[in-house]
Amino acid sequence: NRTQPKLGDLIEISRFGYEHWAIYVGNGYVVHLAPPSEVAGAGVSSIMSIVAERAIVKKELLSVVAGGDKYRINNKHDDKYDPLPLNKIVKEAEKMVGKEVPYSLTSDNCEHFVNALRYGVSRSDQVCPQPVSPSL
Repeated sequence: NRTQPKLGDLIEISRFGYEHWAIYVGNGYVVHLAPPSEVAGAGVSSIMSIVAERAIVKKELLSVVAGGDKYRINNKHDDKYDPLPLNKIVKEAEKMVGKEVPYSLTSDNCEHFVNALRYGVSRSDQVCPQPVSPSL
């Protein structure tokens, strides 16, 4: 039994080997970064999400993005930063849908993206556990 997310909530999805992040925009939908190679609704970890240099902002059902993976609401920086007004968070997220944006595991990942939308601060606590082989 999962708690229903509220507008602007950050959603942390546990993938194999990393966490994927999305922001809740209402009616069961989230906005998130997806590498261009990721098929909508794949719901599985993709090495492309780690090595891609570009990502597409997508709006999809949370149930589709999470697939069979566990997820939770995690507004973990609310104690450090004041969230922006909810209508602004949702409006900005919706404006980004369909855009292609730079993607980097260390400086422009899905966690940076959702934190910038919620707090106006781009940050990620996620660390790549081991280097990704360039041959992949």
